[in-house]
Order: sequence, then structure tokens, then C-alpha cells
Amino acid sequence: MDTPTQPRGCTSFKTRQLMRRLTQHYDAEVSRSGLKTTQYSLLSHLKRLGPMRPVDLAGELKMTASTLSRNLQPLITAGWVAQVAGADARSRLVSLTEAGEAKWREAQQHWKTAQLKLNALLGVERVLALHALIDESLALLGTGEPVDVQD
Repeated sequence: MDTPTQPRGCTSFKTRQLMRRLTQHYDAEVSRSGLKTTQYSLLSHLKRLGPMRPVDLAGELKMTASTLSRNLQPLITAGWVAQVAGADARSRLVSLTEAGEAKWREAQQHWKTAQLKLNALLGVERVLALHALIDESLALLGTGEPVDVQD
């Protein structure tokens, strides 16, 4: 079989295919906790980063403030994330509640199962190589502007 000297097909399409399949894989497992994978990710970032202004969290996640607000609302309604007064009257902070910590721990077990299954399906070496390729590609593409993505 000849190895092509130029990429065939659309890289965007191929990466979207991969993302859809990876999302299905993780969602199938994480949804057992009652969360979407994106919601688990938000809880994980808040757990790791601690209380912070929504605008700063949006920046960390490389998404717009309006997208973050839409994605946080169900977590606030469920009582897993609290919105509290910040340093001054105009600022707000978001943080995990005790219930949010418990929900994160529950979902984290399902995420771990999904990750281990993926490692077994693809092989740890391929997953490590994929992570490295993604990290290198992101660095080469630059930081870019936050995107407005809806769940």
C-alpha cells in the first residue's frame, strides 16, 4: 500500500468524527452518574481551581462567558455549584458545594472506568501518543479565541 504524501480528506471532519466517538464513549459511562461529560468537566475544573469568577473559569476552559453561564445553570439548579458574592458587590464567584463534591466523586469513578476502557481499546501507547499530538498541535495553533459551543 502506498503511503500518501499529502493528507487525504478534511482534517476538521476527521477530528470531529473522532470527537463524536470519544464523546459517545465517555458519555455512556459518565451518564450513569446523572451528568454529561461536559458537566463532569466543569465540576472537575472547579474542584481543581477552587472558587473563582465565572469570567476566569471561562478563560481557563477556552469558552465564552455566555456558554459557561448556560452550562453552569443546570449545575447551580441541582445544588452542585454555588454562586456567591465576590470581593466587591459587583463580582460573583462560583464554587463546588458539598453536594457538588459528592457528585464529582461519583462521576469521577465512571470517568475513570471510561478512561481505562479507552486505554484497553486503543492501547496505552496510542493514547499517550494521541495526547502528545493534541498538545503539540494546540501549541502550534496558538491559544485562539474562546468559542461559543453549545451542549
